[in-house]
Amino acid sequence: MTRLRDALALLQRNARPAELAGMARFGIDTEQRLGLSMPEMRRIAKTLGHDHALALALWDTGIPDARIVAGMVAEPARLTSRQMDVWAEGFRSWDVCDQVCGSAFLSSALAWRKVPVWATHPGEFVRRAAFSLLATLAVHDKEASDERFAAALPLIEAAAGDERNYVRKAVNWALRNIGKRSPTLNTAAIAAAKRIQQQGSRSARWIAADTLRELTSQAVLTRLQH
Repeated sequence: MTRLRDALALLQRNARPAELAGMARFGIDTEQRLGLSMPEMRRIAKTLGHDHALALALWDTGIPDARIVAGMVAEPARLTSRQMDVWAEGFRSWDVCDQVCGSAFLSSALAWRKVPVWATHPGEFVRRAAFSLLATLAVHDKEASDERFAAALPLIEAAAGDERNYVRKAVNWALRNIGKRSPTLNTAAIAAAKRIQQQGSRSARWIAADTLRELTSQAVLTRLQH
């Protein structure tokens, strides 16, 4: 496939192997990674344009940088439920998970349907994808009602005891973003955080403390009043 060959040549040309050690310190999986920066991957994706067949081919290479670009060049309307599941199950690093959730998955009509399905998945990065996607929807889905986000709070509460680092961080992220969306959701998210606090696990206590610190801050409360 000529398009794939050209895309991989672009990625290889901008590889930064010297950056891999630094990436590893941030918990990024460096296996097969080329070390491209996010601005460079965005530039390459813009050069390539939307091409769903190319996105699928890039994903199949297994190269993390190529998979991030795949999310950017994919055509979300053409993503099937099965393809989204396969991609989610293929996540091996938090940055690939979050970038794909914030590009292809966010713009898919199936996004909301995947949140509750992935939220109960045993896989660490599939479960992270549920809450990373929910956190991103809380910022970008301007049409969704407060009720829709409030209905997702039980999923957050149910996952708050998951001690796996990449899950608990995404759960925390989703709860904080929901609580910053509107005054009504701020109240609901604070109440959820207090219930999570009562769960007693280390993960639940950390999520609750971090969420309550941010959602009750003067900066957040002032912004929500305007």
